[in-house]
Amino acid sequence: MCEPLDVLTTLTQDILDARDCQSRLQLVTDFALRLAPAADHASVRLSQGDGLTVGARSGIGSDRPAHGFRRGEGILGWVAEHGRSVRVGDSQRDPRFKPYTERGFAVGSVVSVPIRARGTTLGVLTLSAPQCDAFTDCDESVANLLAQTAAHALVTSDLERQTITDAQTLAYNRGHLYPRLEQEMARTQREGSFLSILLMDIDYFKRVNDEHGHRVGDELLRAFADVIRSGIRSSDVLVRRGGEEFVLVMPATRECAAVTVADRLRKRVAGQPLLSRPNLRVEATISIGIAGWDGREPATALDERADQAMYEAKRRGRNRSVRAAELRSSLALCAGDRHP
Repeated sequence: MCEPLDVLTTLTQDILDARDCQSRLQLVTDFALRLAPAADHASVRLSQGDGLTVGARSGIGSDRPAHGFRRGEGILGWVAEHGRSVRVGDSQRDPRFKPYTERGFAVGSVVSVPIRARGTTLGVLTLSAPQCDAFTDCDESVANLLAQTAAHALVTSDLERQTITDAQTLAYNRGHLYPRLEQEMARTQREGSFLSILLMDIDYFKRVNDEHGHRVGDELLRAFADVIRSGIRSSDVLVRRGGEEFVLVMPATRECAAVTVADRLRKRVAGQPLLSRPNLRVEATISIGIAGWDGREPATALDERADQAMYEAKRRGRNRSVRAAELRSSLALCAGDRHP
């Protein structure tokens, strides 16, 4: 039997209580695995022009870079194109299925349903399982109910997404950075905790635009944001500061712990192509500035220290991270040399 509808009621309330669109979509994919136990992977892809960008992923493989899909491409691309649900018992026998080695997990059967509102397909909810014929009529019905819930979440978040979210990458936009930092600073003081940020810049991004065009550059930005989101906590906040610069706000994080996170994310980005398809392979590295809040400085000063550290990482050769505390120590030593 299908799990009682009161679980979906709980999900709906949790979505209404969630603070942002990404958190709401993450709840949808998390609940999808709970309500369809045969599934080991669930994703929400959102329509962005002729492409489908990741809104949320749960389960196996969600820590790996997401493969890009366009409308009409693959099973979920077909669903986005036609606005109709699909249940596939054996993916290898379906000509719409798109295999790729970077996926990192087996897909035997698939349920993919459109997320629709106001006569438009906003995205696609997809569940997969390693076994063939894993999904039942009940699972497909649950997926459709969850898709309706996701549609409600997207519609109610529309104004918020327009005002504080970068449509290209689904990260927060620059206007949200300082208010969010100030909010986290106040919480850090109340709780006697810590706060750190990473300022990440994609190395040689201009070359990507020059060699492949701005469309590929936009895809790279989306892929980069997906990789970062897949490697951070739900409490961390990703902000597109502008261009190819992103800030990761990490509550309850000491600067020494932020160094570990920075190195892990840097290696994750450099470890495999961010874009990979026939006739196109784009790799990238990032330079990162790390700054821990000193408990007194304003948000602008914390951001500026991370910015200076990031540029020092660039100066030292790129594809590395630098702590703002290193620069402060160096300046103190220089000052000591000048004033014995």
